[in-house]
Formats: sequence, C-alpha cells, structure tokens
Amino acid sequence: MNEIKCPECGKVFQIDETSYDSIVKQIRDHEFEKEIEIREKSFQSDKESAVKLAEANTKEKLNEEISKLKLEISSLQNKVEIADKEKESAIQTAVTKVENELNNKINTLEMDNNNLKNDLKLKESESKLTIEKALSEKDKTIDSLNNKIELSKKEFELTEKNNKESFQLELKKKDEMIEYYKDMKAKFSTKMVGESLEQYCDKAFNEIRTLFPNCEFGKDNDARTGSKGDFIFRDFDDEGNEVISIMFEMKNQNEETASKHKNTDFLKELDKDRKEKNCEYAVLVSLLELDNDLYNGGITDVSHIYPKMYIVRPQSFISIITLLRSAALKSIDIKKQLLIAQRTSVDITNFEDNLNEFKEGFARNYRLASDNFNKAIDEIDKTIDHLNKVRDSLVKSDNNLRLANKKSEDLSIKRLTSNAPSVREAFDNLKNNS
Repeated sequence: MNEIKCPECGKVFQIDETSYDSIVKQIRDHEFEKEIEIREKSFQSDKESAVKLAEANTKEKLNEEISKLKLEISSLQNKVEIADKEKESAIQTAVTKVENELNNKINTLEMDNNNLKNDLKLKESESKLTIEKALSEKDKTIDSLNNKIELSKKEFELTEKNNKESFQLELKKKDEMIEYYKDMKAKFSTKMVGESLEQYCDKAFNEIRTLFPNCEFGKDNDARTGSKGDFIFRDFDDEGNEVISIMFEMKNQNEETASKHKNTDFLKELDKDRKEKNCEYAVLVSLLELDNDLYNGGITDVSHIYPKMYIVRPQSFISIITLLRSAALKSIDIKKQLLIAQRTSVDITNFEDNLNEFKEGFARNYRLASDNFNKAIDEIDKTIDHLNKVRDSLVKSDNNLRLANKKSEDLSIKRLTSNAPSVREAFDNLKNNS
C-alpha cells in the first residue's frame, strides 16, 4: 500500500500499488507532454524565423543576379546594334572611298584641261600684245624695221601654229584620258571581255580561296523549289558553326536580248532563292545599266527593297564577301555571349521554379505536420480532461473514505443497538455471563 496526501485538505489516504503507479505515470506523462509542447513551440518559432530569413536572402540575391543579367543582356544588345552599324558604315565608307578616288582623278584631269586652255588663252593674249607692240614700233621706225617686221611675222605665225597644234594635241590627249576614266568608272574591267561573268567570279574566288579555309563555294544545283541561284558561299568557324551564307546571282550585259533589263527586275527572284536555300545575304553581281552612276560605285545597298541584299559590279565581288564576312566575325562573339546570357536567364527561371516547388512541398509538409501536431494537442487535452476527472473521483473517494473512517470511529455497540432492544439485551446477557 502507498500513502497519498491530499494537497487541499492535507488528508493522507492509502491506495494499492497499481493505482499508485497509474497516477504517477499519468502525472509524469503530463509533465513530459507539457515540456514537449514548450519545446515544439520554441522550435516552430525558430524555424519560421530561419525560413523567413532564408527567403529574404534568396530573394535579394536573385534580384541582384537578375538585375546584373538584365544589364549584361542590354549591353550585349547594344554591342550587336553597334556592330551592325559599324558593318553598314564600313560598306558605305568603302563605296564612298572608291567613288571619291575616281571623282578626284576626273576632277584632276578636268583641272589640267582647264589649265591648258587658260595657258593657250594666255599665249594668244601675249601674242596679241607682242603684235601691237611691234606695230607701234613699226610706225616709228618703218623704214629701218620693215625686214625685221616681216621676219617677225613669219616667225610668230610659225610659232603660233606650232603652239596651237601642240596645245590641241595635248587637249585631245586629256579629253581621251577623261573619256577613258569615265568609261573605266562604268565598266571597271575589260578582263571579262570574251569570258562569262560566272567564270570570271569563280576564277576570282578560287584565286583567294586559301583565305577562307573553312568555307564552301560552288554552283547552286538544287532546283527542287523551281528556281536556283548561281553560286552559294558559306563560311564556318573552327567549331563547325555557320558564320555567314551568301546567295549570288550573276547578270551579264552580253546575256541580254533586244529588250534591256534593269537590276531591280531580278531582286524578287533572288530574295526568294535566298530564303529557300536558307542564306543570310543575297548579292546580285551585275553588268546591267552600265550608264547608271548608282551602281557604278561598286557596291550598292538595296536592303530597303529586300532585306540583306546588295548589287555589286564584278570588280567588287571579292570585296563584298570580305566585308560581310568581317562584319559577321565581329558580331558572332557578341551573339555567343547573348546566347549564354539567355541560357543563364533560363537557368535562373528554372532555379526559381525549383525554389517555388520546394516552398510548396515544404509548406505542404509543414501543414501536415501542423495538423498532426494539433491532433496530438487535442489528444493531450482529452487526456488532461480524463486525468482531471480521475482526480475528482479520487478526491471524492478520499472524502468518502474520510467519512467512512469517521463513522467507523464513532461506531459502538450502544449506538448499534439503540433502536434494537432485543440485540442490546443479548449483548447484556453475554456480558453478564462473562
């Protein structure tokens, strides 16, 4: 038997071992669950603070990285635009340079021609002054200088004739040279006389093919789409990536019929061939419209009519390849950097998706754990209510035991037999006999 003292009345009563162990276990479990609850709340608070701090730090880092990447993408896009402008500027500069050189030569020859004409006029003026002076002297010394005047006239006429012939011959040479340069500006090369324009371009490229070790250049023999160009040029980097591709169409003046064509008559078909053969640029190499100064500059940009299209004279065939390839090589690195930046942006997006997925999973697990925790709290509350009922029952039992004990202390034969005279008489007889 174990003794238990009531905390309210101070009464000590005894219970058996089994009931005592059960009460002690319930009280110990209650204290243990209470400690668990306190620690659970502390852990929950620390966990929420850590999650909020981690989310804030992660968002701040992600915002910084996204801002940096946006700046890099903007910078790379600006570089691509600058490279495109430099490419167009380089082409325009080359065209302008060729035009300026030819115009300077023509202007120089015209100036020389004007100078010769001025010299001729000056000589004629000087000759007239000499004649007037001679006539003036003749009037003064008619008799003494008659022979000299006649001789002077003959010499002057001979000299004047020789000078005129000399100046006229020089002037004719200058005029012929001016016509030569004007004709050269329109035709540029007489090397193509007697051979086709395609053969000329093919030969010109093969002479410098070693400058493009990774290129492909040849006839366009694929007519499955209903039409084809003349030549296709493709160049690749060391990794096998295509750097640039050009569709070429050749139009020779000798190929024309009685009705003359213009360069613009062939641009639509050329643009169609470029798109069907997946080429980036299209170039019309033409000897048409030789009297049109718009095309005689060498390289003419017609991208306002069709995108990425040029018209060139044969002598600029190699130049246009070099210019377009150089511009493509400058922009390819920028394009690679832009592609890397775009891939990085996709990786960040994937990271954000993974982070959101983690948050959703964590929140779900936390919600389930919280539900289970709340269920456990409810069960503990039910257990506490049950223990309180047991305690109340024990307290009531204690009162009943106390009352029973009091009644047992007050118990006597006299009280028991107060309303039972026959029983009291029996006890009296028993006492007397004893």
